[in-house]
Amino acid sequence: MPYFDAASSAPLHPVARQALLASLDEGWADPARLYREGRRARLLLDAAREAAADAVGCRPDELAFTSSGTRAVHSGIAGALAGRRRVGGHLIVSAVEHSSVLHSAEVHETGGGTVTQVPVRRTGAVTADAYAAALRPDTALACLQSANHEVGTEQPVAAVAQECRAAGVPLLVDAAQSLGWGRIEGDWSLLAASAHKWGGPSGVGLLVVRKGVRFAAQGPVDERESGRAAGFENIPGIVAAAAALRAVQAEAATEAARLRELTDRIRTRVPELIPDVEVVGDPDRRLPGIVTFSCLYVDGETLLHELDRAGFSVSSGSSCTSSTLTPSHVLKAMGVLSEGNVRVSLPPGTPAADVDRFLSVLPATVLAVREKLGAPAEPTKTPAAAHALLVDALGKRCPIPVIELAKVIGDVPVGGTVRVLSDDEAARLDIPAWCEMRGQEYVGEEPAERGAAYVVRRLS
Repeated sequence: MPYFDAASSAPLHPVARQALLASLDEGWADPARLYREGRRARLLLDAAREAAADAVGCRPDELAFTSSGTRAVHSGIAGALAGRRRVGGHLIVSAVEHSSVLHSAEVHETGGGTVTQVPVRRTGAVTADAYAAALRPDTALACLQSANHEVGTEQPVAAVAQECRAAGVPLLVDAAQSLGWGRIEGDWSLLAASAHKWGGPSGVGLLVVRKGVRFAAQGPVDERESGRAAGFENIPGIVAAAAALRAVQAEAATEAARLRELTDRIRTRVPELIPDVEVVGDPDRRLPGIVTFSCLYVDGETLLHELDRAGFSVSSGSSCTSSTLTPSHVLKAMGVLSEGNVRVSLPPGTPAADVDRFLSVLPATVLAVREKLGAPAEPTKTPAAAHALLVDALGKRCPIPVIELAKVIGDVPVGGTVRVLSDDEAARLDIPAWCEMRGQEYVGEEPAERGAAYVVRRLS
């Protein structure tokens, strides 16, 4: 069964498996002890730290192993903010950061700090100028992912780091998605990453704090990992993580070229095979293995279930695949269509035949979902006498409000309007996106007793 969700967690690399099994027999003792078994465990831990530091491009004593990438992010942000509390309490993040960064920002704000979210372009990328404009005299820390986890867009880390360095502000980089493809360029100050993203075992993260960065670890600390990650080190997991990181970086150039060709094939063929599809993310500055697209008139959860039945494991940022019934914050920040969203993230070694079979299965699967939901094949073209219509879609979730809009847009003459009443948060994103895709005018949002009224003017 083709697994196309490597951005969530990559399969365990064969080198990691070998290292994990070998170190289970050698790395079980306490590396802080001076007897033979402890010294043996310490040698394994030190060797893994040196290998990981070489892959990151930092000093071994700047790198600490944590219990996860999320823990690395939380500890890195909290420690950097605490270390620079005399400067101020202002934190900068991008609007498309991983939830671990945004959750840390929420905690900081609740505790009395201030947070600026830097907006992104429609491709999902920030600009260095936007970060520079957000910097203030009381800015203690800025955060930026190296590449986006949902759409694969690479961020201008080096340019942002240069702006931050000029202002004397440390930059923390969440490198979880891209570290397996190579070192993170730029003069960054802190870095966090997660082993299960590059084919290492879960439960291992790393946190890098450059020398000279003011850092005060928060919470109870002990003598392990320079006081930045309390608790007994998971030495077998750490050894496997470091081995996997070296292996995937050694394979990166060849595998990146191959996976980029496969994702380019998906980016090109999906809009050709399926009408009313928006491929999102930067077409050029993106990770090799990730491609994301959204389909009009499609329930994302149903589509994922149908693809699973066909043998493909993919993920989605659609609101209708979430218990919160809100669209992905990444898609929302980009201002792109969220309904029927599919993220394909190919693990290294994915055969081209699996991608070809996915492309052969996808069109009929999308069509079946659309037919099940009663989506229109084409909007009606017969104008009616009324110059304005009201569509009551209250209590209906994506993609039903958009489907109802598409069914009636042809019932008003050119210049006429349709008001869609909806209390689904996704409608705020998907109705404007539908208008852009179908050549209609999105007039705006009006208050309503429940939800909101989204006004659309027919142009063609």
